[in-house]
Amino acid sequence: MNTSLLLQLLINGVIVGALYGVVAMSFVLIYKASQVVNFAQGEFLLIGAWVCWWLLTTWQIPFIWGFLLTLAFMLIFGVALQVIVLRPMIGEPIISVIMVTIGLATFFQALMKWMFGVFAQPFPPIFERSTINLLGLQVQTVYIMSLLISIVIMVGFGWFFKFSRMGLAMRATAFNQQVAQSLGISVRQVFAMSWAISAMVSAVAGIVVGVVNGVSSALSFFGIKVFPAVILGGLDSIVGAVLGGLIVGLLENFAHYIDSQYLHWGNMYQVAPFYVLIIILMIKPYGLFGTKDIERV
Repeated sequence: MNTSLLLQLLINGVIVGALYGVVAMSFVLIYKASQVVNFAQGEFLLIGAWVCWWLLTTWQIPFIWGFLLTLAFMLIFGVALQVIVLRPMIGEPIISVIMVTIGLATFFQALMKWMFGVFAQPFPPIFERSTINLLGLQVQTVYIMSLLISIVIMVGFGWFFKFSRMGLAMRATAFNQQVAQSLGISVRQVFAMSWAISAMVSAVAGIVVGVVNGVSSALSFFGIKVFPAVILGGLDSIVGAVLGGLIVGLLENFAHYIDSQYLHWGNMYQVAPFYVLIIILMIKPYGLFGTKDIERV
């Protein structure tokens, strides 16, 4: 038993799982606010990564400023997307809105390929040291950075929903839109802010993954990989999104260890989370922390 490899993969699983959890929270945020599953979430990662890469390589600005400018751009982008494209869809069947997000995913994917090409582009060097010694193991510095950022975002989400005025408005809107409107809450403003925050948080994940693997259209597949975490934790649970992300991250890396050491099938890393997702949904159809919807007939 290769203990050092197992420990390395489990550490990677926690780090990547935290990143999955952050993106999963973005899924949940939009769903709780508007009851829409955003299938263009992966493209938000891609757009954020390309924008940051373009700022760093074309304008030669420091990473921290490129990072902050990217977040500002994604904030405006998320609001504009909701106002221009999705707001006219309010009142339409949910399936129509979901199809719009699928169309947006295809459009943004093609647009990014047209603007930046189809080949992966590496980020400029960001850290003086590419790896850090952690428990005797060499871990990439960007992974440590991603874990710290993920923790900060998770804590920020918790504070935002519990104490901020907009967070409380989002919780009220998620509970009942008509009641929220009767209390003077602007549901349209809540929708716009939920898409803006989702775009910003996804861009953070996209930048981190882009720094590690380079930026290419394949980065949008990250959104599909996160989807099992969303369903696993519960589509309307922020806590479930975080735990679902950690579970999927650990499952991927543990499956990779089992496959590389014993099975040698070659694809367990990709499919193991979906197998577990099917099994759990057979037992708990609403996910681990999802709210059970009871309808009277």
